[in-house]
Amino acid sequence: MITVVASIELKPNAKPQFLKHFLEIVPAVHQEVGCQEYYPAIDVDSGISSQSKNEDSVTILEKWDSLEALRDHLVAPHMTAYRDKIQDLVISVSLKILQPVTAS
Repeated sequence: MITVVASIELKPNAKPQFLKHFLEIVPAVHQEVGCQEYYPAIDVDSGISSQSKNEDSVTILEKWDSLEALRDHLVAPHMTAYRDKIQDLVISVSLKILQPVTAS
């Protein structure tokens, strides 16, 4: 299993439009082979002092069966169309691609 944490830094006031476009592709992504989870998350005001909160960011949380499934996702036609729609809303994207650590 592969877990992806994508941090999307958005231009000011772009979050509503970004989320609209993102939520439009979620059903197609959920139908992709190997997709276990795929959803956006935004910061909540927790009152916890160590929280790093950013109003102009969205975190995408994903779980995939394999790296191959993730790579296939990245080149899916609906993802290409999505990237074209959001390119003017995004400042930067940072990915963490992780695998679980298990006891030996």
